[in-house]
Amino acid sequence: MTERNDLIACVGGLAYDDAGRLLLIRRGNEPGRGLWSVPGGRVEAGEDDAAALVREMREETGLDVAPGRLIGRVTRGPYRISDYACTVLGGAVAAGDDALDARWCSAADLAALPLVDELVETLATWGALPR
Repeated sequence: MTERNDLIACVGGLAYDDAGRLLLIRRGNEPGRGLWSVPGGRVEAGEDDAAALVREMREETGLDVAPGRLIGRVTRGPYRISDYACTVLGGAVAAGDDALDARWCSAADLAALPLVDELVETLATWGALPR
């Protein structure tokens, strides 16, 4: 498959707490306004993925993170999203920036929340579902 150069580069962060729950945010803006997703956003000019991930996680969740390995990539509309493992270094979970809410979610929570399209299927493919 050839890679499209016209896609908007974005990052997402997969952070888990000690109980194995995944950090999700409820999106405040389109695409997916009102739906739950992993935190993240656009890579701004002059940023690499790691810098964008640290900034987006702080802005949307209140947490300071250390980016880890690339878990996977997806294309959703005009966005090419690179999702990375994150280690939480500090802070307290609080919705900010364009997030309406932020919380740690178990597998049971995922089944009950309105999620962005294909989130569960993608996480399952990557072996990244919460407990």
